[in-house]
Amino acid sequence: MSEYIRDGEILVSASGSFELGFFSPGASTSRYLGLWYRDASRNNTVLWVANRERPLHNNSGVLIFKETGALQLLSDTNNTIWSSNISSKAMSNSVAQLLDSGNLVVKYGLDTEEGGFLWQSFDYPCDTYIPGMKFGQDLATGLDRSISCWKSTEDPAVGEYSLRVDPRGYPQVMQMKDSVIISRIGSWNGIYFTGTPVEGMNMLKRNFVLNSKEVYFEFEILDRSIFSILKTSPSGDAQVMTWTSQTGS
Repeated sequence: MSEYIRDGEILVSASGSFELGFFSPGASTSRYLGLWYRDASRNNTVLWVANRERPLHNNSGVLIFKETGALQLLSDTNNTIWSSNISSKAMSNSVAQLLDSGNLVVKYGLDTEEGGFLWQSFDYPCDTYIPGMKFGQDLATGLDRSISCWKSTEDPAVGEYSLRVDPRGYPQVMQMKDSVIISRIGSWNGIYFTGTPVEGMNMLKRNFVLNSKEVYFEFEILDRSIFSILKTSPSGDAQVMTWTSQTGS
């Protein structure tokens, strides 16, 4: 049987750290299906948006999890606004779950390993890079896990600026304005990217993977009372934002 989340309802991860639901950015009246870090919600820190290019124009949207394993966002006229691109491998025992990492996944049963995921939001970043997310390219499938800014603080559609991994030669992280490189974050020296500050290194565990199948960077926060993200703003700024549970700021 299909299951639903309607506008006004939320899906919460098991630890209560993340929420999935509908929101309107800033003074906009358009509605989007998004995901945010719960403790920082009053700061309007949206981490991921499903329908960033196709807003809903009222609060009658509904997210359906179908028996086939597909997620589908419908308007009040039953038009498909967004859907997950579930492959033909989908099975009737698939489950949709918001993980404690902030990753919205469709998976086989109780499988918690990435290899068992049919689909995951971590493969389709918006303007935010969060711990546990691969940032880079799957060279086998061509999947590019890059981040791109919102057009404005009230419009999450893809803006001018992006951060992406250029896999040519020895991979580097590039900051782009449309198709033009405006800065480079330097190459990986085994510990950090040479063009980035080293402050705060003791609270991060960083990992860089380069092989014939994929090239990506990922990080995790060692202090569980801290949540840190990288966002690219509509003006092109790359911003590291950290939330500390102990101070609530």
